[in-house]
Amino acid sequence: MQIRQLHSWQLTTAEAIAIQEQLKAEVATEDTLGTVNYIAGVDMGFEAAGTISRAAVAVLSFPDLQLIESAIALRRTTFPYIPGFLSFREIPAVIDALETISTVPDLIICDGQGIAHPRRFGIACHLGVLTDIPTIGAAKSLLIGKHEELAAARGSWQPLKHRQEIIGAVLRSRTATKPLYVSVGHRVSLPTAIDYVLRCTPKYRLPETTRIADKLASNR
Repeated sequence: MQIRQLHSWQLTTAEAIAIQEQLKAEVATEDTLGTVNYIAGVDMGFEAAGTISRAAVAVLSFPDLQLIESAIALRRTTFPYIPGFLSFREIPAVIDALETISTVPDLIICDGQGIAHPRRFGIACHLGVLTDIPTIGAAKSLLIGKHEELAAARGSWQPLKHRQEIIGAVLRSRTATKPLYVSVGHRVSLPTAIDYVLRCTPKYRLPETTRIADKLASNR
């Protein structure tokens, strides 16, 4: 897999902000994905009191969601945990894992934000721009934005808004459970992102891609 190396990962927060502001112009928010046969999930765990990043990639067949290939990569953690800067902490190890797989995914679902981010450049956007693979952010928690009350039924959703702009969707992926916060990462529209997240959550709240990658990253 060819992954662009657009900047260093040894950065200050000011330098990271500058990169987010620069690269957000490359994010495509319309559908340019082709036939989806393989969907990947990426997730991160940490070892040695957080000093070692453990990235996991799980590639599943689609639409039957069977595990086809997985990879794990360990790398020294070089960026602190700061909300809004998740990609700078996690992507270096994720790239290491992606570079070892032979099945190139047609779509990646990230356990994090896409454009539902203060600078409209969350981890799903960053990974999508670097790989040029369509990406979706499907986060477990809210970073920014407000929304109307959400119905309890699976498939219900409300627009997530910030500064009078729709930046994502609050989606009920399982009836009467906490919602997911879905947003565009790269080369996918919001309606398409919602559709794929629902199709990847046939039984549980989290997408199967995320569930499997999380188990690998957590060494469970």
